[in-house]
Amino acid sequence: MGRQPLTNIIREPYVAGRFYSANKETLEKEISTFFTNAKASKDEELSLRALIAPHAGYIFSGEVAAESFNQIPEQAAYKRVFVIASSHQMFFNGASVYTAGDYKTPLGLIRVDRKLGEKLVKENPTFNNNKEPHRHEHSLEVQLPFLQARLGDNFLLVPIILGTQLPSECQQIAKALSPYFKEENLFVVSTDFSHYPEYNDAVKIDKMTSDSILTNHPKVLLSTIQKNKRKGIENMATSLCGWTSVLTLMYLTENNPVEYKRIVYKNSGDIPIYGDKERVVGYNAIAVYAKEEQEFMLTSNEKHYLLEVARHTLEKHFKIKSKLDVIEVTDEGALNQHYGAFVSLYVNGELRGCIGSIFGQEPLVEIVKRMAISASHDRRFLDLSEEEMDSLNIEISVLSPLKQVYSKDEIVLGKHGVYVERGLNSGTFLPQVAKKMKWDVDQFLGHCSRDKAGLSWEGWKTANLYTYEAIVFSEGSIRI
Repeated sequence: MGRQPLTNIIREPYVAGRFYSANKETLEKEISTFFTNAKASKDEELSLRALIAPHAGYIFSGEVAAESFNQIPEQAAYKRVFVIASSHQMFFNGASVYTAGDYKTPLGLIRVDRKLGEKLVKENPTFNNNKEPHRHEHSLEVQLPFLQARLGDNFLLVPIILGTQLPSECQQIAKALSPYFKEENLFVVSTDFSHYPEYNDAVKIDKMTSDSILTNHPKVLLSTIQKNKRKGIENMATSLCGWTSVLTLMYLTENNPVEYKRIVYKNSGDIPIYGDKERVVGYNAIAVYAKEEQEFMLTSNEKHYLLEVARHTLEKHFKIKSKLDVIEVTDEGALNQHYGAFVSLYVNGELRGCIGSIFGQEPLVEIVKRMAISASHDRRFLDLSEEEMDSLNIEISVLSPLKQVYSKDEIVLGKHGVYVERGLNSGTFLPQVAKKMKWDVDQFLGHCSRDKAGLSWEGWKTANLYTYEAIVFSEGSIRI
């Protein structure tokens, strides 16, 4: 990895005295008060892997930032802390990692892992070691006093500023960082949420954005950001200023068994000394924990309940008085997990609708309700009618989380569904499609690429390729 450079060009604090106090004693007291007042509970039993924290002046976002950093366990010891922040000062390709020397705050020097930074630059074209993006950038700097207060000087800093505006480059950056996403290291991602809408609009839009982050699906976040833009909310400049940094984290975590947890939300309108609710900025504290992979399964009761929910939803849609006997199910288990699902409707054995969602953006029960209604109006078929309800057979496919694969040899026909994605184009086939159509793997991928994703027959070869499993069940196949 090369020798440690002899020169040490200190990155001096730039926003001390503006975003936070430049006086060491005052700053220590301020941060200590933030931590003392932190109310959110933390789970010492879980392994903390990453934090999302705001980067405004401490008078505005310090309370929320403290709630985020307070999730770091007592006596925690990390080898490295990667701080990832999106540039507010300049645009450039890829990411800049500081390798010229150490970082400094009013609380003292923070040692930078310059050898690792040089390694990232040498081995990955998306990284550079240009010092300029770091010189005047506040979004990374304001995280550091909280880290010093929580961890002392017992860690190496890897300071990364993203200049890119391309999701593809965020994905490349995440791939380069993936070997370091492990228990010995902590990742801190810097971002504020909505900028300058009025208070109530901020609360709504920030909830939508944070919900999309909690799914751990990068495509959901990108879609939500675009939807937020199209809403035309007055005065809203952005719904997530550090979206590239958050997206990079999500590309890091999407194939890892992790859980995103919302810790606390506030916006600048909640700060008494500020008080302006006409133009606010949103702040979220979010923690990412490692979790054990759970067995992907549904009990017979859960399957029966989902089918019952789907039929009852359609009966309500047609204003039919339900004759169903409601069974009892526990709130635990799969029903409230965020799995994707498809609902297929058959009338006299003929398919009349099949609509679903790959991504579990809400509890499974709610996904099934929405997809049942959507499938009854699948534009590829005539709308389902009330008269056909007696001849209706409902089939549900519950999907496991997506897993990215890098070779067609990883696909097992009949077991895996496929999801092909390139840019804004995407498409999927459920596992049962390959078996029904008697396709081989190349045909399975070719049809999905061309017929579903709108790419060429071989477009999957240059696209992101994911697999998932499905639990498929239908009315008449479930026994309690």
